[in-house]
Amino acid sequence: MEYRTLGRSGLKVSVLSLGSANFGAEGDWGKVWGKVGVDGVERQIDISLDHGVNLIDTANVYSASKSESLIGEVLAKGRRNRLLISSKVRFPVGDGPNDRGLSRYHLVREAENSLKRLRTDVIDIYQVHEWDGQTPLEETIEALDTLVRHGKVRYIGCSNYSAWHLMKALSISDSTHRQRFVCQQIHYSLQAREAEYELIPLGFDQGVSLLVWSPLAGGWLSGKYTRNSAPDTGRQAIGFREPPIYDWNKLWNIVDVLNDVAARHKATASQVAIAWLLQRPMVASVIMGGRSTEQIESNLKAASLSLSADDVAQLDKVSEPNLLYPYWHQAYTASDRVGTADLTLLKPYLGRDLTAPRT
Repeated sequence: MEYRTLGRSGLKVSVLSLGSANFGAEGDWGKVWGKVGVDGVERQIDISLDHGVNLIDTANVYSASKSESLIGEVLAKGRRNRLLISSKVRFPVGDGPNDRGLSRYHLVREAENSLKRLRTDVIDIYQVHEWDGQTPLEETIEALDTLVRHGKVRYIGCSNYSAWHLMKALSISDSTHRQRFVCQQIHYSLQAREAEYELIPLGFDQGVSLLVWSPLAGGWLSGKYTRNSAPDTGRQAIGFREPPIYDWNKLWNIVDVLNDVAARHKATASQVAIAWLLQRPMVASVIMGGRSTEQIESNLKAASLSLSADDVAQLDKVSEPNLLYPYWHQAYTASDRVGTADLTLLKPYLGRDLTAPRT
């Protein structure tokens, strides 16, 4: 297992981490994510530890907090010092007016509740789960800084922020000498490369690493589904909306290439999709999840899958996004003055006619 430094910190995380959205899932949540009970949680954690995984990701809203409780139950048996815990806060946990958001009140209260459920004294990485446009960022950053200074949290991060949200937060942290985000947990995959426009260049420039959620696009990139077959079980069969698919033909073209590359390596499409992400800029760890230990064991093999330059070029080409403005203008007119952060996006497009048909 490879370990990468998380942002501007000294913390090392495994390139694959264990996701827990399906731990303890019941009711409507279980219909979307499946259900893994305490025995399954223990097996998934032990298998991950045996393969060198040192990070588990959860959130206070996963399965109405049951995910955190199950993780705490398992780690209390002597595994806590072998595994970093990442949790998240923002979404509703009740019907009250202060039971959601990123206010000081909600942040501190929910951090303390998560600590109790996780049966630990400190959360290693605490992430705000989504943007809150009704709470001043200064209040959110100050509350997170307080949690770090009081020893309840070690590092902070954000999730699902836009680039201006993230940059504003970093500016506040720097100007007030408070803790800054070391990571951003984002949706990123061969099917959804929007993060390359701004989030990845910003992360490169500001030292904010990526933790990637849903690397298989909610299962669409698993290789199980093609243009000639549709899911009959799982979240996609019941109309789950994440991620939105805007171009089905492009999705199936990506899946075709994934399956071709996988066949060459005697691997699975899932393994190839994850391995592709591991060679992208600023990716510190890809969060993998599974309904079964077999899925976890299979995905873990992605850490040792080495894609050739031709493999990567083929995957890049079939999934390449169109340049939005102002990036196409920069590609045409600013190539003599682009910086290294700019090149994380623009490098493949420089010197090309962006309107020419792709062959």
